[in-house]
Amino acid sequence: MRTITLRGGEFLLREVEPAQVFTPEDFTSEDLLLAQAAEEFVRGEVQPRNEAIEKQEEGLTVRLLKKAGELGLLGADLPEAFGGLELPKTTSTLIAEKMSLQASFAVSWGAHVGIGTLPILFFGTPEQKQKYLPRLAKGELIAAFALSEANCGSDPLSARTKATLAPDGKHYLLNGEKMWTTNAGWADLFIVFAKVDGEKFTAFIVERGFPGVSVGREEHKMGIKGSSTRRVILDNAQVPVENVLHEIGKGHHVAFGVLNIGRFKLAAAALGGSKEALTIATRYAKERQQFGQPIANFGLIKHKLAEMATQIYALESTVYRTAGMLDEVFHGIDPLAPDANAQYREADEEYPVECAILKVFGSEVLDYVADETVQIHGGFGYTEEFHAAQIYRDSRINRIFEGTNEINRLLMLDQLMRRALKGKLPGLMEAAQAIRAELNQPQMPTPDPIDPLEAIGKYIVNAKKAILMTAGMAVEQVGTELEEKQEIVAHLADCLIQLYAMESVWLRTRKLQQKGLDITIPLAMTRVFAYEAFDTIEAHARRALHAFAEGDMLQILLAALKRYTRRTSEVNTMALRRQIADYVLQHERAWMAGGK
Repeated sequence: MRTITLRGGEFLLREVEPAQVFTPEDFTSEDLLLAQAAEEFVRGEVQPRNEAIEKQEEGLTVRLLKKAGELGLLGADLPEAFGGLELPKTTSTLIAEKMSLQASFAVSWGAHVGIGTLPILFFGTPEQKQKYLPRLAKGELIAAFALSEANCGSDPLSARTKATLAPDGKHYLLNGEKMWTTNAGWADLFIVFAKVDGEKFTAFIVERGFPGVSVGREEHKMGIKGSSTRRVILDNAQVPVENVLHEIGKGHHVAFGVLNIGRFKLAAAALGGSKEALTIATRYAKERQQFGQPIANFGLIKHKLAEMATQIYALESTVYRTAGMLDEVFHGIDPLAPDANAQYREADEEYPVECAILKVFGSEVLDYVADETVQIHGGFGYTEEFHAAQIYRDSRINRIFEGTNEINRLLMLDQLMRRALKGKLPGLMEAAQAIRAELNQPQMPTPDPIDPLEAIGKYIVNAKKAILMTAGMAVEQVGTELEEKQEIVAHLADCLIQLYAMESVWLRTRKLQQKGLDITIPLAMTRVFAYEAFDTIEAHARRALHAFAEGDMLQILLAALKRYTRRTSEVNTMALRRQIADYVLQHERAWMAGGK
């Protein structure tokens, strides 16, 4: 592993400097031009065809995907050697954000460039890569990912689809059905998972034209109606042996590996969708008149707009911090090297905790923003005449995509422990033990620093200690049964989500300050988000403690928690929110440096 600033999960243990973190203000003019091209494509070619896309006009989405391919928008993450642009992960994330402005098309695009294409890049043979990747980059082929089955949505390893070697030894015969396959209606190839001889979970590259491959009817969905979601039916489907992807019996590497990047890119799409919803809600609030004035003048509407903008600022800070971390591990991989696949897999497996955090945080921020957009529209928001209703319907799937949010919450702690046991997160157990030893030392409460950013920095250090203390005691008290105590794990996961976002926001605002930029609005949003995140961490830690301790032990642990979550300063969040809302109403967006 090349030298990197922060390994996966280390945000819980280490401090980093603002200069080490990538923020949206670090984009170059070239990056912004690429983002502008993506946004102009969506606003000029996709959004005007919203109604036709939602009705799945024959061939429309495929034509749009092919046009995106002509513009290079399908190959941002692919190496130049295979027809891609080989852009940094930060830049490809920015493109993903801009491509999300029409949700159905964003889902089709995202499934193609992410979980449909990356398995071949990360796991394919040189022959498979040369055969498929250039055509996928151009949009000559559209890809899909067929993993789920009717009885194994969150447990893909229990799949029933089977693969049997044909008598000629040249083909595998696949039998089974895959559910919920995005792009199934128009995909040219599928990444399909089946058990060889009913036991060895394996990935295959399956072309639509192979004998025995067909698809079912379109699912009648609540939202993202313009995306194609069908069953993939495999009836003695003949798949050449050279189309086995990776190794027989190692399909779980393929399935779980690319889902990390899929989760991360989902958060980027949620960010773009949230920004668009905030703009729509803001414009409506300025136009809608009640009691002789725009509803934007009312305090509760300002509260909503400010909270939406604050959550978006937090999500944006966390997404691009993580994109910068991904850049560090993916940078320098030679796609033609003999060990390229191993390097890709090592990079992809570095941040499963952070990707799971972002998937949950991003989808729940989008849900919140979408819900408040409807609320600001009032009764009109509940009608299909206004776009708010479609935003609301489309947002809901993101808490189910790429592993449900419940599964991803469980994954966070599981991955932290796995990384620690494998030596990939050294110091985790020692840090928890050190916190316990620290509790035996008397400590006098100290007042919070006067400077608000310094105070928040103190809260972040203490929040890490509170989480380590709570998690360490949970492991000690519950032991191997902790995995079954899902409610405790979920509380700890929510602590991790709030901590990672809180620190990301704080680092970004400090970096803006160090650059000499005006941080009036970023500081207001940082204070609002951080104070509430700190309270949320305390609440979830407290609930976790109540779940596994009682009596004197509980009282001792609650006192220890209070030691780390005590604060002496308060903040007038109403005044800060009004300040944020005034900015949003003036600019019709969340904060952006220099108005870029």
